[in-house]
This record gives sequence, C-alpha cells and structure tokens, in this order.
Amino acid sequence: MNEAELRKKIRAAVDDARAKNPMAPSVTNTVTQDFVANAQLAVGGSAAMLYLPDECEAIASIAPSVYINMGTALPFYAETLPRMIRALADNKTPWVLDPVGIGMSALRTELLRQMKQFPPTIIRGNASEIIAVARLWNLIDAQAIGNVRGVDSTDEVGSARSAAIILADYIKGAVAVSGPEDLITDGRSIAYSAGGSPLMTKITGGGCSLGGVMAVYLAVTDPFTAAITATAAYNAAGLFAASNTTAPASFKVAFIDALYENSAAIVAENALRLEEV
Repeated sequence: MNEAELRKKIRAAVDDARAKNPMAPSVTNTVTQDFVANAQLAVGGSAAMLYLPDECEAIASIAPSVYINMGTALPFYAETLPRMIRALADNKTPWVLDPVGIGMSALRTELLRQMKQFPPTIIRGNASEIIAVARLWNLIDAQAIGNVRGVDSTDEVGSARSAAIILADYIKGAVAVSGPEDLITDGRSIAYSAGGSPLMTKITGGGCSLGGVMAVYLAVTDPFTAAITATAAYNAAGLFAASNTTAPASFKVAFIDALYENSAAIVAENALRLEEV
C-alpha cells in the first residue's frame, strides 16, 4: 500500500464511523471512563462500559469490536477477562488491547500472559509497554525489557520499533506505539504520525481514549488503517486544540470538540510518512 492509498482508506474510515455509529464497548480504566466514552462519541462511535463476566462474554458475540484496557485492574478481572477474550476469539470479534501498567501486579501480568493464546487485533501502548508485552510473550530477548514507571514510559518510541514489528506479525494485526511521533505497524509497513501537543501529557486518559477510538475505527476498517486513523485524528485534534488554549483543563474540552469537528480530509491530511519494514 502506498501513501495515497492509505490516505484514501483513512478518509473512508472516518466517514464510515460517522455513518455507521458502531458500538465499541470497553472494559476500561475507571479513572478515564468518561474521556474514553466521549472520545468514542466524538468520532461517531457508540460507547458502553462493561465489567461483569456474563455481560462481557455476551457482548463478544454482538459487538463489531471491543476495547480492553488493563488500567486499575480489579479482582473480578480474574474471571471477566479470560472469559471475554475466549469469547472474542470464538466469535472472531476484533479487539484492541492497552496493556497499561504491565508488570505492576501478579494478576495484571498473568492476564496479559494469557492473552498470547487469544491475541488482540491491535495493541496500543507507550514504548515501554510494547517492549514489555513482547518480552512477556517471549517474542524478544530477555534483556529487552521495557522500563515502565507506573503507567509512564521511560523508553523512546524508536527503541520499541523491533518489538512492535514482531508483535504485529505475531497477532496478525497492528501495533501502535504512542510518543512525540507515533509509530504504527502491521509487521510489513510502518507509518509515522506527527502532531498532537505536549498538553496531551498533562491530562489523564489521552492514551486510554485513543485505544477506545481505535476500537471504533476497527469496527469499520482493517487493523492497520484503524490504528493509523485514530492516531492521525488525535494528532490533528491535539494540534488544533493547542492553538486555542494553553492550559490542561481547557485543552481537554477543546480537544474533544476538535475530535468531533475533524473532517475526513483533516484526518487524512495529517502529517504522515510510510516505510516498508
């Protein structure tokens, strides 16, 4: 796929999400539920937050896509997530994983380890999280351990390039590494998306909500295009919001407004470069 073809697919994904209003339910971080839901609504999707095992298992057979975020891991996740990911696999339902805080607890680590058998369609995280998932799944050398500090990354995006490519190839989907310049790969091609604003690091839930928006686009297009489209939408909205405010609280409001007002052309024309692996 060349750049022109990719930009055409991005435009189609933006328009299709608004036309079809796909529901992309989430098991997500309790700190950021509001942001995730409002971001999904802003790009044309529909949101639902689920936690009970039977509900999560059932939704896998009717939702066009699902988002799972490992933030604020709760005890009942030990039953909810294994049942849900098996149901997603059985129903061939595409889903997005955000491995927030990988390595912070035995429960979180074990749940993420189990996901290797029933892998997601897209993995979105910072550089340290992507490296840590590849390490946990024994896909890269034991020495290549992501330096996760709580939910923050201490690794540069470029340092996760190889891990992202290997992970994407393993899951037969896409991996998105968030940073000053985002990296998205399907294991064969790499797209780099620029834009955004430093203010995005001053609000809670930017990354979590990005994963939720990826799930919206995953309901209407392929994994690589979905991950790039969501990332480009965020980078375009971040640039616009930062041009209208200089403080975090007002930035968050302006950012959601910008997501809502993004046209397909604006998203598709956001700074992008493409290379083959």
